[in-house]
Amino acid sequence: MLFLYLQTSSDSAYFCKKNIMAINQFNIRVYGLLIDDGRVLVTDEFRLGIFMTKFPGGGLQFGEGTIDCLKREFREELGIPIEIASHFYTTDFFQPTTLLPSDMQLLNIYYFVTAPKPYTFQTTEVRNQIPPVDGAQCFRWVRIADLNEPDFTFPIDKYLIHRLQKHLLNHD
Repeated sequence: MLFLYLQTSSDSAYFCKKNIMAINQFNIRVYGLLIDDGRVLVTDEFRLGIFMTKFPGGGLQFGEGTIDCLKREFREELGIPIEIASHFYTTDFFQPTTLLPSDMQLLNIYYFVTAPKPYTFQTTEVRNQIPPVDGAQCFRWVRIADLNEPDFTFPIDKYLIHRLQKHLLNHD
């Protein structure tokens, strides 16, 4: 059975076909929205042969709860403890993986998080200021008003930035 879904970006919309009978696994990802002074923390990474921009977080491991996953990811990636402030969004539409070798259905969960100040992690102001080596990563603060779809790699993040702006800035 083929499933037709709409893939959007700020400059185009196009239909994609996926054989949903071949998709029989979920890929659950958990991300943290660390907000400070009208900015949100994003990560630039080099993985799977490409530069990518996304929110900090990552994959849920079997036997792990979503909050434990996010706390682990922030400890691993940023070396900081976090607290969950509130749930913000869980994917409510079908989204297949786009970069992994096997097709899976993505389920992304986003939480607002807090971290103790002063922050101890390093940030940069330059996008992708990392070498093209698998696992390279850096962090940047981006003004929420300046978030743009083309700056993010994954469809769910592109969708989320509009929800985030509407929620925090009352943008339509």
